Amino acid sequence: MSHFFSKLKISKLKKISLGVLIILFCQHGLAAGAPDETLEEKFIEGDIIISEWFDGIADGIDLFLVRKRITHRRNETNVRLTNSTYYTEVSGLTNSPSISVNLRLPNVEEYWNLKFTSYDESKDRGVRNNQLRTTAPEKNYGATVGLFKKLGDVRTSFQPRIELRDPLKVGHLLAFESLAEFKTYRVNPRLEFYANPDKGTGIFQAINFNFRLSKVFSITLVNEAEYEDKKHLYSVTNGVSLGQSVTKKSSLAYGFYIGSNNQPNYHLDSETLVVSWGHTIYNKILDYSISPQLSFVRNNNFTGVPGISLGINLNF
Repeated sequence: MSHFFSKLKISKLKKISLGVLIILFCQHGLAAGAPDETLEEKFIEGDIIISEWFDGIADGIDLFLVRKRITHRRNETNVRLTNSTYYTEVSGLTNSPSISVNLRLPNVEEYWNLKFTSYDESKDRGVRNNQLRTTAPEKNYGATVGLFKKLGDVRTSFQPRIELRDPLKVGHLLAFESLAEFKTYRVNPRLEFYANPDKGTGIFQAINFNFRLSKVFSITLVNEAEYEDKKHLYSVTNGVSLGQSVTKKSSLAYGFYIGSNNQPNYHLDSETLVVSWGHTIYNKILDYSISPQLSFVRNNNFTGVPGISLGINLNF
């Protein structure tokens, strides 16, 4: 019974939060400004007003905890509303709205932030769970405390996360990442150690190479692997992506990826062709992406399964 009420409260909280944002956006954005303003200008103005409102709340919390202003560094608190839609011939159509609140408190601690999300963003690591995703992420509301520090050329972060369930669940993530720039290419190694209630303990590792061919085209070689101790599962993704800059606000990417795993023994598990179109309508405000793909999976006898995903992001 307590589990039922917990779900009910979270559902109500989600509806209330989205409702407040919509009301604020409509009142301050579409109704604000001079009568001769266009709908586009009112839209942008409304987003700016709501962003400043969130920044003001974050700054008030920051000063309340510290009692005085230690730094004048700009508060980078942001809120992102995302709606993701997925379709494949096998799983059908699914839709997943989500919200992410990234609360920054620069006066409390220079390298500390608090983030509230409707799903665990740390599980979105890698191409397999990001660009090649065909199903909505599992909803698990929670809060993450981020501690960030740069050790030489290596960016490190430690992020405990509390999931708002009954009972509460706790996960941890320790990550190391670097970016090495060379004359014609760059290398991006990343290493993560994690522990969460669903996967147990595990390690994610990636080393991706990006080659700039011209001002328009670039090639990225993807090499990622993840080990889940609970399932004794080792998954590897290798692939290549050709990126094309169409305009300053839009781009295309043509990718081919191969998936492998070690169960029951190490073998080829999937092959995927994907084309991704990304377009920023208003910089740092509104953007979307469309990714049609064709997957050949071992469990489906490597028969081609078409699918498509659509993501829309509204940022404050």
